[in-house]
Order: sequence, then structure tokens, then C-alpha cells
Amino acid sequence: MKVKYFAWVRERVGKAEETIEPPATVRTVEELIAWLSGQSEAYAYAFEKPKVIRAAIDHAHVKSDAAIAGAREIAFFPPMTGG
Repeated sequence: MKVKYFAWVRERVGKAEETIEPPATVRTVEELIAWLSGQSEAYAYAFEKPKVIRAAIDHAHVKSDAAIAGAREIAFFPPMTGG
């Protein structure tokens, strides 16, 4: 699956996107964040506060307990503000 990173998540990970193959035991967005956090210090830093990270699966905003099975693209980004 393709994973995209935006704003300071991208800056901390050090890349805008990548293709990954998480193990079958990784079934939700929350589990994916935990798995990615274990990949390197950069990922651990990017996801150090997982509760504030927002996610989208195939361009639809989802909660952390959303299943990732069948996802073509997952995006991670910080909370947005604007007006």
C-alpha cells in the first residue's frame, strides 16, 4: 500500500510517500502507526503523539480503529486549522 505523509509528519519522517507492506498482524490505522513507529527513530519521532495524528484511507478521513485491509493509500497528517 502507498503511504503519504503531510506537513510536519512528512518533515519528521523525511519523505513525502512510500510503498510499504506491513505484516498481516497490522490491521488498523492505530496498529500501522505503532508498526511504523518501530521502524526507525524518525518514524518514532513523527508518531510520538499518535492521538493527534489524523489519517485518511483512500481519501476518506478515518478514526484510528479503522481497518486498513484493502486500502490502496493511507495518508497521515497533523490536525488542521483554518478559516
